[in-house]
Amino acid sequence: MKKVALVTGASAGLGVEFARQLAKRGHTLVLVARRKDRLEALAKELGDARAVAIDLSKANAAAKLMADLDAAGEEVQLLVNNAGFGLIGQFAELDARRIRQMIDLNVGILTALCRAVAPPMIARHSGAILNVASTAAFQPGPGMAVYFATKAFVLSLSEALHEELKPHGVQVSCLCPGPTRTEFGDVAGLKGDLGRAFDKLSMDAATVVRLGLAALDKNRAIRITGGINKIGAMSTRFLPRAFVRKIAGAIKY
Repeated sequence: MKKVALVTGASAGLGVEFARQLAKRGHTLVLVARRKDRLEALAKELGDARAVAIDLSKANAAAKLMADLDAAGEEVQLLVNNAGFGLIGQFAELDARRIRQMIDLNVGILTALCRAVAPPMIARHSGAILNVASTAAFQPGPGMAVYFATKAFVLSLSEALHEELKPHGVQVSCLCPGPTRTEFGDVAGLKGDLGRAFDKLSMDAATVVRLGLAALDKNRAIRITGGINKIGAMSTRFLPRAFVRKIAGAIKY
């Protein structure tokens, strides 16, 4: 079996940067996302990479992806769970199908892929999983309620898996970026003053990915990128929850 690094959400943003940096590290890559043209262009650029165009929010997507890997004679040595998106708006006004799609992608496929790769990694006593969450994981987010909740799930799951899999020689880290220069803001619907502030405060994707991979190398359970982001995320642990909710709710999207 050929050992590969599997990167989801590889057609844009952090996913592209993960692919490029992992390629420089000498990994054979399997790139996964919906947009076939972008994936194939990236795979061609990187060389030792294969594109798998699949909508991971669809039912049984994880099983189909793992079957594709098995048919290609590949086993996952490194999993980067990067696929996901956000939605801005009042919970009661957002499209219900779009909300479910976000949950299925941000939470469902991430969990399913972790479950799929963990047993063989344990059996080999080697492997690594990097789950991409957000600083949104550390507090509730009125105006982006479901997105924040999905990232809280990712953080909690990753921390638990870090402890469960560490005795078996498997590394698990959770990357929690703050604002990052990707397509996220456009997809989520960030506009006006907030959109401009998001752009101004954003880190570049290359730096975020470099820090995330460095954390995985050291098997750090959590990596928050940026000093201000770290202070903000950690401060929520010492403030009353009611105060944190009010501050988060004061942000106008």
